[in-house]
Amino acid sequence: MDATPSVRLPSAEGRSGVPVRPPAPMSVRGTTFAWGSRTYVMGIVNVTPDSFSGDGLGASGAPQDGAVALARRMASEGADILDIGGESSRPGHAEVPAEEELRRVLPAIRAIRGELPDMPISIDTTKVAVAEAALDAGADVINDVWAVGPSDDMARLAAERGVPYLLMHNRAEARYRSVVGEIVADLQRAVDRAVAVGCAWEALIVDPGIGFGKTAEQNLEVLRDLGALRVLGRPLLLGASRKSTIGKVLDVPADQRLEGTLTLTALGVAFGADMLRVHDVLPNVRAARMADAVIRGGWHEEAHR
Repeated sequence: MDATPSVRLPSAEGRSGVPVRPPAPMSVRGTTFAWGSRTYVMGIVNVTPDSFSGDGLGASGAPQDGAVALARRMASEGADILDIGGESSRPGHAEVPAEEELRRVLPAIRAIRGELPDMPISIDTTKVAVAEAALDAGADVINDVWAVGPSDDMARLAAERGVPYLLMHNRAEARYRSVVGEIVADLQRAVDRAVAVGCAWEALIVDPGIGFGKTAEQNLEVLRDLGALRVLGRPLLLGASRKSTIGKVLDVPADQRLEGTLTLTALGVAFGADMLRVHDVLPNVRAARMADAVIRGGWHEEAHR
């Protein structure tokens, strides 16, 4: 059956049915994310030995020390939130038992929370047990790369704990008839399920999952039509930093993808991203602020003298 995926539109605020106002602000550990006012930056803290981008801290003897140093630097460079992960999600990665993932992330979360008591922290995991322990250790947000999967357990945990929930799109195989339409439809179903199990609508953020279950060509198509995800009515997270699509387009390894990342940062802002998940905080903060000044307005010379 060759059917085009459909998506239920949110309540119409205009004749198009697409929301014209930004989502309501979200408060996380005293930080207010006023969606639409500017683009927010999430710094990536990988406490893994096998990160695709070569930035994993798990190979060091005391990864929590490196995580704290990186977190402090990212905070000083303008990161609004830190995303801590203990299992690589790169293609072909080895699955990590929950016990090992906990051994990696919990000391890092506790140490960063001790150094940066007011910094919002998200836990990047697919395991409910890891997410629950991370929240107990000081994390504030759940970042679920398999939010469109068959299980509602992670959404139920987010609902029980009353924490923001990042729903990322993913697929086991890159098979689509209409990649953007199917991503929107998959995420709409995931959002509906999350709300059905008790998550607050205002606590949900969506992510198209660049590099997850998509070819390079499909990633480019998603980026080109990123604004289509605004139909979901939720803040939009874009994670394109150092992704393999950049490497394929520019023919460069992961440690030489900064320029490509900054290009996608600026384009992402123009196409509607509310938050950027990045490895290199300072240059991406600067690129986002410059793009915000052009796209969102609100910058005045007198206020910045």
